[in-house]
Amino acid sequence: MKQIVIFTDGACRGNPGIGAYAARLEYQGHQKVVAQAYELTTNNRMELMAMIKGLEMLKELCAVTAYTDSKYVQNAITEGWLKRWSSHGWRPKWKSPKLVKNVDLWKILHPLLEKHDVTVEWVKGHAGNGGNEAVDQAANEAIDSGNFLQDKGFLNKETHLNNPNQMDLGL
Repeated sequence: MKQIVIFTDGACRGNPGIGAYAARLEYQGHQKVVAQAYELTTNNRMELMAMIKGLEMLKELCAVTAYTDSKYVQNAITEGWLKRWSSHGWRPKWKSPKLVKNVDLWKILHPLLEKHDVTVEWVKGHAGNGGNEAVDQAANEAIDSGNFLQDKGFLNKETHLNNPNQMDLGL
Protein backbone atom coordinates (compact mmCIF):
# COMPACT_ATOMS: atom_id res chain seq x y z
CA MET A 1 0.00 0.00 0.00
CA LYS A 2 1.35 3.42 -0.93
CA GLN A 3 2.37 5.66 1.97
CA ILE A 4 1.06 9.19 1.35
CA VAL A 5 1.48 12.41 3.32
CA ILE A 6 -1.13 15.14 2.99
CA PHE A 7 -0.90 18.63 4.46
CA THR A 8 -4.16 20.57 4.63
CA ASP A 9 -5.16 24.10 5.54
CA GLY A 10 -8.12 26.41 5.38
CA ALA A 11 -7.96 30.19 5.44
CA CYS A 12 -10.65 32.79 5.88
CA ARG A 13 -10.59 36.57 5.87
CA GLY A 14 -13.50 37.26 8.11
CA ASN A 15 -15.40 34.32 9.57
CA PRO A 16 -17.60 34.09 7.66
CA GLY A 17 -15.83 35.79 4.81
CA ILE A 18 -13.81 35.03 1.71
CA GLY A 19 -11.86 31.84 2.22
CA ALA A 20 -9.86 29.09 0.59
CA TYR A 21 -8.56 25.61 1.16
CA ALA A 22 -5.27 24.06 0.10
CA ALA A 23 -4.01 20.49 0.22
CA ARG A 24 -0.57 19.15 -0.65
CA LEU A 25 -0.10 15.48 -1.41
CA GLU A 26 3.43 14.05 -1.05
CA TYR A 27 4.56 10.67 -2.38
CA GLN A 28 8.12 9.48 -3.00
CA GLY A 29 9.53 12.97 -3.38
CA HIS A 30 6.72 14.21 -5.61
CA GLN A 31 4.18 16.85 -4.60
CA LYS A 32 0.82 17.97 -5.89
CA VAL A 33 -1.03 21.01 -4.52
CA VAL A 34 -4.69 21.92 -4.99
CA ALA A 35 -6.28 25.13 -3.76
CA GLN A 36 -9.53 26.99 -4.35
CA ALA A 37 -11.11 30.16 -2.99
CA TYR A 38 -14.75 30.84 -2.13
CA GLU A 39 -16.72 34.10 -1.92
CA LEU A 40 -18.41 33.46 1.41
CA THR A 41 -17.56 30.60 3.72
CA THR A 42 -16.08 29.80 7.13
CA ASN A 43 -12.67 28.72 8.30
CA ASN A 44 -13.97 25.35 9.51
CA ARG A 45 -15.59 24.64 6.14
CA MET A 46 -12.32 25.39 4.37
CA GLU A 47 -10.39 23.13 6.78
CA LEU A 48 -12.85 20.34 5.96
CA MET A 49 -12.66 21.03 2.22
CA ALA A 50 -8.87 20.80 2.39
CA MET A 51 -9.06 17.33 3.94
CA ILE A 52 -11.71 16.23 1.44
CA LYS A 53 -9.78 17.48 -1.59
CA GLY A 54 -6.54 15.97 -0.32
CA LEU A 55 -8.14 12.54 0.00
CA GLU A 56 -10.02 12.88 -3.29
CA MET A 57 -6.67 13.23 -5.10
CA LEU A 58 -5.86 9.60 -4.25
CA LYS A 59 -6.49 7.23 -7.13
CA GLU A 60 -6.19 3.99 -5.15
CA LEU A 61 -6.33 2.68 -1.60
CA CYS A 62 -3.51 4.30 0.41
CA ALA A 63 -2.09 4.61 3.89
CA VAL A 64 -2.28 8.33 4.64
CA THR A 65 -0.83 10.56 7.28
CA ALA A 66 -2.78 13.79 7.07
CA TYR A 67 -1.55 16.90 8.87
CA THR A 68 -3.95 19.67 9.84
CA ASP A 69 -3.74 22.70 12.10
CA SER A 70 -7.48 22.40 12.77
CA LYS A 71 -8.38 20.88 16.14
CA TYR A 72 -11.99 20.84 14.90
CA VAL A 73 -11.14 18.44 12.07
CA GLN A 74 -8.55 16.43 13.99
CA ASN A 75 -10.71 15.90 17.08
CA ALA A 76 -13.82 15.00 15.08
CA ILE A 77 -11.85 12.23 13.39
CA THR A 78 -9.55 10.98 16.16
CA GLU A 79 -11.89 11.38 19.15
CA GLY A 80 -14.73 9.44 17.49
CA TRP A 81 -17.08 12.39 17.06
CA LEU A 82 -17.51 11.71 13.35
CA LYS A 83 -18.47 8.05 13.83
CA ARG A 84 -20.89 9.01 16.60
CA TRP A 85 -22.48 11.72 14.46
CA SER A 86 -22.89 9.28 11.60
CA SER A 87 -24.52 6.68 13.85
CA HIS A 88 -26.87 9.36 15.27
CA GLY A 89 -28.17 10.44 11.87
CA TRP A 90 -25.67 13.32 11.66
CA ARG A 91 -26.87 14.79 14.91
CA PRO A 92 -24.54 15.79 17.76
CA LYS A 93 -26.57 13.72 20.22
CA TRP A 94 -29.04 10.92 19.77
CA LYS A 95 -32.51 12.34 19.07
CA SER A 96 -31.20 15.90 18.86
CA PRO A 97 -33.38 18.01 16.56
CA LYS A 98 -30.32 19.79 15.11
CA LEU A 99 -27.80 18.43 12.65
CA VAL A 100 -24.06 18.82 13.22
CA LYS A 101 -22.53 21.91 11.68
CA ASN A 102 -21.13 21.44 8.17
CA VAL A 103 -23.05 18.18 7.77
CA ASP A 104 -22.78 18.36 3.97
CA LEU A 105 -18.98 18.22 4.18
CA TRP A 106 -18.79 15.61 6.96
CA LYS A 107 -20.97 13.33 4.81
CA ILE A 108 -18.41 13.58 2.02
CA LEU A 109 -15.36 13.20 4.26
CA HIS A 110 -16.63 10.20 6.22
CA PRO A 111 -16.50 7.61 3.40
CA LEU A 112 -13.13 8.94 2.22
CA LEU A 113 -11.70 8.31 5.67
CA GLU A 114 -13.18 4.82 5.70
CA LYS A 115 -11.85 4.03 2.22
CA HIS A 116 -8.22 4.77 3.12
CA ASP A 117 -6.08 3.96 6.15
CA VAL A 118 -5.91 7.53 7.47
CA THR A 119 -4.04 8.85 10.48
CA VAL A 120 -4.75 12.49 11.26
CA GLU A 121 -2.10 14.47 13.10
CA TRP A 122 -2.43 17.98 14.46
CA VAL A 123 0.36 20.45 13.73
CA LYS A 124 0.58 23.92 15.22
CA GLY A 125 -0.16 26.49 12.54
CA HIS A 126 2.28 29.29 11.74
CA ALA A 127 5.02 27.56 13.73
CA GLY A 128 7.58 26.77 11.04
CA ASN A 129 6.31 23.37 9.83
CA GLY A 130 7.24 23.45 6.14
CA GLY A 131 4.25 21.48 4.88
CA ASN A 132 1.78 23.49 6.91
CA GLU A 133 3.39 26.78 5.88
CA ALA A 134 3.20 25.74 2.21
CA VAL A 135 -0.53 24.98 2.28
CA ASP A 136 -1.21 28.13 4.29
CA GLN A 137 0.56 30.12 1.58
CA ALA A 138 -1.30 28.27 -1.20
CA ALA A 139 -4.67 28.96 0.45
CA ASN A 140 -3.87 32.65 0.84
CA GLU A 141 -2.64 32.86 -2.76
CA ALA A 142 -5.94 31.33 -3.87
CA ILE A 143 -7.79 34.10 -2.03
CA ASP A 144 -5.51 36.74 -3.53
CA SER A 145 -6.14 35.37 -7.04
CA GLY A 146 -9.73 36.62 -6.92
CA ASN A 147 -10.95 33.41 -8.58
CA PHE A 148 -13.88 32.60 -6.29
CA LEU A 149 -16.48 29.87 -6.34
CA GLN A 150 -19.66 29.90 -4.28
CA ASP A 151 -19.80 27.63 -1.25
CA LYS A 152 -23.38 26.59 -1.86
CA GLY A 153 -23.32 24.39 1.22
CA PHE A 154 -22.72 27.48 3.35
CA LEU A 155 -25.13 29.66 1.41
CA ASN A 156 -27.88 27.02 1.67
CA LYS A 157 -27.53 26.31 5.40
CA GLU A 158 -31.27 26.38 5.93
CA THR A 159 -31.76 23.95 3.07
CA HIS A 160 -29.34 21.54 4.72
CA LEU A 161 -31.19 21.81 8.01
CA ASN A 162 -34.43 20.89 6.26
CA ASN A 163 -32.93 18.36 3.83
CA PRO A 164 -29.68 16.87 5.16
CA ASN A 165 -29.27 14.66 2.09
CA GLN A 166 -28.75 17.67 -0.21
CA MET A 167 -25.03 18.25 -0.72
CA ASP A 168 -24.66 20.89 -3.43
CA LEU A 169 -21.18 22.27 -2.82
CA GLY A 170 -20.88 24.17 -6.07
CA LEU A 171 -17.76 22.23 -6.94
